[in-house]
Amino acid sequence: MRHLVAEAGLEDRIHIDSAGTGPWHVGEEPDARAQQTARSRGIRMTGAGRQFLARDFGRYDHVIAMDGENLHTLQRMAPSAEARDKIRLLRSYDPDSPDDADVPDPYYGGPRGFEDVFDICEAACRALLAELT
Repeated sequence: MRHLVAEAGLEDRIHIDSAGTGPWHVGEEPDARAQQTARSRGIRMTGAGRQFLARDFGRYDHVIAMDGENLHTLQRMAPSAEARDKIRLLRSYDPDSPDDADVPDPYYGGPRGFEDVFDICEAACRALLAELT
């Protein structure tokens, strides 16, 4: 999404952050396989893992979940109905995705796992960006 926003010249209007719903990868760089897949597409991945906190609902207009499990965790964390209304599944933006579709975990997707997940995320992010602009 950062790459698409930069290509569109909208970095001054759209702020993007990434966080997990648990502490498992806090402080870690993106997975080496994800970084390699990104590089092969001309995308540079930066940053370190952090955990989403309830106060983040006040910082962002949209809270995007990659799968149903994270969606439900975020819904339980939401301090209000207004905060819950900010939460959506990433693939819900892609009109070609099935209803309630998860982004699959690339760790278990075989040799093409990360490539497939990048394709899925790019399609959804393009649709999200179109909705935002």
